Amino acid sequence: MLPREELLKSVENRDTLARIIDQAEQAIKTWEVVCTDFLAPPELAEVQQVFGRLTEVQFLAWGGYPQAERQRLAISRAELPLDQSQVAVTTIEIAGNFLFDPASHRDFLGAILGTGIVREKIGDIIVLGERGAQAIVVPDMVEFLTLNLKQVRSVPVKTQAIDWSELKVREPKKKELTTVEASMRLDALASAGFGMSRSKMADLINAGDVRVNWKEITQTSYVLKPGDLVAIRGKGRLEIGEVAVTKKDRYRVQLTRLV
Repeated sequence: MLPREELLKSVENRDTLARIIDQAEQAIKTWEVVCTDFLAPPELAEVQQVFGRLTEVQFLAWGGYPQAERQRLAISRAELPLDQSQVAVTTIEIAGNFLFDPASHRDFLGAILGTGIVREKIGDIIVLGERGAQAIVVPDMVEFLTLNLKQVRSVPVKTQAIDWSELKVREPKKKELTTVEASMRLDALASAGFGMSRSKMADLINAGDVRVNWKEITQTSYVLKPGDLVAIRGKGRLEIGEVAVTKKDRYRVQLTRLV
């Protein structure tokens, strides 16, 4: 048995981690690979931190492509081989003509959830503009969505499974830059990294649209450190690199923006 209470001590996503402990114990007992549902980035980060020190079991995260935010975990005994092919995920296409009624990520997600599926069964959604979207789902939801997802906004859609080779994911572009700031505050570094005004960044932070290391941060004065990852939906990610203090006691910070 795993040390449940020790693992759950001071965690934020207690219910999620408790379920994963149950699944890990099942994997140990049955000598089979057990898969979780899709985990959001904050849950995934906490799971990997909390369970990383265990020697009895191993975990492998996969969401269909390398940059996927939402991923499933495959769990197995440490002695067994484990690879991405054992993390069951499938791609569906939601095709329609959205030229005159454009749909956002939220619209596609809302339509999927409107069929009665819970969020944990859905991975990333890739919006393709006027052509529709693609979504990564657990395999046993494909038939249900094919039969029940018929409309997004006012647009009739056809939903069907597609091959992984048809997934329209582009490699993120990297942009390296350097900024000199009076502090390591989130609003200062993020506004420089994302190329927007500090007041606009403050609005995004206050609205809960900014995450640091996949945790929602609503304090503009939050202090960043090297290695932190700042993410804003629809605007990409920002990695905080090396920091040097100038002669005038300001911070020269290397930033890498992924878009």
